[in-house]
Amino acid sequence: MEKPYQVIKDEETLDDLLGGDLRILQKRDGYRFSIDAILLANFVGVPKVESIIELGTGCGIIPILLAHRTEINRIVGVEIQKDMAEMASRSVGLNDLSKRITIIHENISNLKGLFKAETFDIVFSNPPYRKVDSGRINPDYQKAIARHEIECSLQETLTAAKYLVKPKGKVYLIFPVVRLGDLMYNLRETMLEPKKLQIVYPDIKSQGKLVLVEASKGRGGRVKNTRAPFYS
Repeated sequence: MEKPYQVIKDEETLDDLLGGDLRILQKRDGYRFSIDAILLANFVGVPKVESIIELGTGCGIIPILLAHRTEINRIVGVEIQKDMAEMASRSVGLNDLSKRITIIHENISNLKGLFKAETFDIVFSNPPYRKVDSGRINPDYQKAIARHEIECSLQETLTAAKYLVKPKGKVYLIFPVVRLGDLMYNLRETMLEPKKLQIVYPDIKSQGKLVLVEASKGRGGRVKNTRAPFYS
């Protein structure tokens, strides 16, 4: 059993997950995880694999959830923001998961210096949804780079995913439906072939807002199994 972390910074909150089975540190006024992270974690499911990596882990919520419900021994979360990566590492320690989860502070464009090609069975990401020239950029920098492609573009995320995933591995993403065309184009340009889609609707009467995508390395083929729509 690891020694519990005792320090919660003034700008942070400590929140219970799954009825108190897990705990997560978050910024009180900055970036906090949303339903998107839960949807992506559920879409990944309970894979029986050896290694997975998240590109842009934020507070570390998805690695912690997947470690809790799977037996995966090597889970890596990459985060470009130093303070977020440090906070995510403390959350990992709070849940006694440091032997299975590693949080790395790094730009995803620099991962070739840290990992060999085709290292991971699964790569997953909740990349920034908006282009830099699209919409108002949040004055809070943590929120801004989570929502806009300021530090990392969609293409950079997919290029890193292709480099890291094994030949028979899978890539999982969540993205806005309005940019589905951009996502499909960039996936195929990166030689990642979409295999499964799931549209997320706020309710039965509303238009779809988000799309979950499973892709694999290589060209050709088509979407083989479109999952039923999901109402958040």
